[in-house]
Amino acid sequence: MAVTVQPKALQNHAARDFRMLIDGAWVASDSGASLERVAPGHSVTVSRYQAGTAKDAERAIAAARRAFDEGHWPRMTGAERSNILLKAADLIAARADELAFLDAIESGKPISQAKGELGGAVDIWRYAAALARDLHGESYNTLGDGTLGVVLREAIGVVSIITPWNFPFLIVSQKLPFALAAGCTTVVKPSELTSGSTLVLGEILIEAGVPAGVVNIVTGTGPAVGAPMTTHPDVDMVSFTGSTGVGRLTMANAAQTLKKVSLELGGKNPQIVFPDADLEAFVDAAVFGAYFNAGECCNAGSRLILHRGIADDVTARIAELSKKVRVGDPLDPSTQVGAIITPQHLEKIAGYVAGAQDAGAGIALGGSQLDLGLGQFMAPTILSGVKPDMAVAREEVFGPVLSVLTFETTEEAIRIANAIDYGLSAGVWSRDFDTCLTIGRRVRAGTVWMNTFMDGASELPFGGYRQSGLGRELGRHAVEDYTETKTLNMHIGARTNWWMPR
Repeated sequence: MAVTVQPKALQNHAARDFRMLIDGAWVASDSGASLERVAPGHSVTVSRYQAGTAKDAERAIAAARRAFDEGHWPRMTGAERSNILLKAADLIAARADELAFLDAIESGKPISQAKGELGGAVDIWRYAAALARDLHGESYNTLGDGTLGVVLREAIGVVSIITPWNFPFLIVSQKLPFALAAGCTTVVKPSELTSGSTLVLGEILIEAGVPAGVVNIVTGTGPAVGAPMTTHPDVDMVSFTGSTGVGRLTMANAAQTLKKVSLELGGKNPQIVFPDADLEAFVDAAVFGAYFNAGECCNAGSRLILHRGIADDVTARIAELSKKVRVGDPLDPSTQVGAIITPQHLEKIAGYVAGAQDAGAGIALGGSQLDLGLGQFMAPTILSGVKPDMAVAREEVFGPVLSVLTFETTEEAIRIANAIDYGLSAGVWSRDFDTCLTIGRRVRAGTVWMNTFMDGASELPFGGYRQSGLGRELGRHAVEDYTETKTLNMHIGARTNWWMPR
């Protein structure tokens, strides 16, 4: 069993009340109702958000439309937008402790992890600021003496940005600064479970100099706020991160008006391990990949595909290291695995474990919920003897549950890795470069790590194949996702008449 860190009561902590940001003003919802967030690690109300409605979403969309059609933001130089984004990055860094605290208490993630995510977010904002100055089109002077072609890149327009609860600040930072760098205006809907840090970001962007209406933040549920953000005719693009099921609904909604859609969805990510791998390094990466963010991570390394010759030994070593993982109070700096987001989600995770047992899998470690007096927690869990057709091997559990499968040949490993609906990321472990490259080229995933797992950088594109989504975030082309191309075909000199009278 893992080491537990008893949650401490939040002493003298008053719940924070937030309003929504629409057209540069902090406003109440049209309904006057609010939503309360109970901290998953401490069982007390920590935040209250406005319960937005379709009318609120429509107000925000109208503000973003005016700001794009009539405002200064899309018409600024790239350097002007870049300077504002750089100032925002500095202000995020200055308030990083406040933002990390909000993410930790609202999502249940460990405070040390939340601080690390804030550092990564600052880097992304600075990277996006650089790309604002580098966005450019093309010219063609090879079309003949009478023709010059110029291809422009223009901001696509109003973008709806919908973000999930598992990485509240990091994921909005993978979308919003790139949309702003391109010159778009936006309506942002954070998860109704973890809206706090995104609303503080609104304060930061106002201070940085982002004009009114360019960034609007509407809080509320998906049906009330998210749905109109995906169907409204004045929205030009939707960028969504969340479950594959809601991603399908988002795509169907956007199809009504043929909006551009960017989707970052689920994953069931394999790590394929060969006998010649550095097993000590792999075991650490396996524990990290399975339990980082309590497994509530689309990139979680939730499937281990181990060569049969090493499977028993490696599973035992992973179990021994997993027993040292510290689970508990999100605000304790020593905690490595925090709380599960809601009681309902905890029950769903436990249901997957029970279903795997019923299907014939064994429990090599954990398998149970943890009662720590406050909040909801799940023990780090390892399931052995998992078969490729089991639900736990094919579906996204989104919890600290590791499934162990085995293979004999490289072909079998590739077949198991690809035999699911997802294709977000994967890992391969071998000292043989040919083996790593073969797996890297044949596994259908947007990212394949070789002898490491879940590393990343702002410069590297992120996204998935198949039902893991559409499009890519991050990387030098991220800004281009928020643009349209326009061709200017210019004729030089006299034009030959089409109608030649006889």
